[in-house]
Amino acid sequence: MFIVNPMPKQISQELVTLLEKVETATVGHFLHSGFLDRELRAVLPEKRLAGTAVTVRLPHADSTILHYLTKLVRPGDIVVVDRCGDDKHACWGGVVTHAMKIAGVKAGIIDGPATDFSEIRKVEMGMWCRGPAPITTKILGLEGAINVPVTVGGQVIEPGDAILADESGVIVLNPADAKAVAERAIGMQEAEIKTLERLRNGEKLPDLSGATRIVEEKLLRRVA
Repeated sequence: MFIVNPMPKQISQELVTLLEKVETATVGHFLHSGFLDRELRAVLPEKRLAGTAVTVRLPHADSTILHYLTKLVRPGDIVVVDRCGDDKHACWGGVVTHAMKIAGVKAGIIDGPATDFSEIRKVEMGMWCRGPAPITTKILGLEGAINVPVTVGGQVIEPGDAILADESGVIVLNPADAKAVAERAIGMQEAEIKTLERLRNGEKLPDLSGATRIVEEKLLRRVA
């Protein structure tokens, strides 16, 4: 059985630009949810990309629905693939990479393996997955779904969610919350620049972070 739901509303280019200034690790200083399993790793770690989640549920070895999606995707989309626990078959390889790149897709995020990493690198397609695999899916025509809620890397992702991915990992955000999250993270990154300057000028990290005060207060209590 195949399910093909309408394409989700894309997040604004303004929000995409804002998110792409944000390091996922900065968000990790104040959020603890929304992060995909860290085993989904970047094939091109120098890439930092944000965009709109287009979701795919692709069970077992049938990649028919992913091929069909290549005629629907739009510039700025990020394709998020729920492999339903299959960690053997690579659903995304060189041909899919080129088809998605030509359509303007920014990245694939796969809860499973991919293949043809050389092709992924050649066209600079953003890719986060669980590593390479030589055994691929096939066009079997059995089942699959487009733009349904999926579970990828332990997180539920809805079509139209905001995705941010970089060398440290992937986070999914509700579009309504994404701007506030981005602005808070950017503020922290700007403050970090000032902290680094103070370190270069001779100040010590524990004095700036508060660790000196905490440790020395504890030591004094032990002496008392």
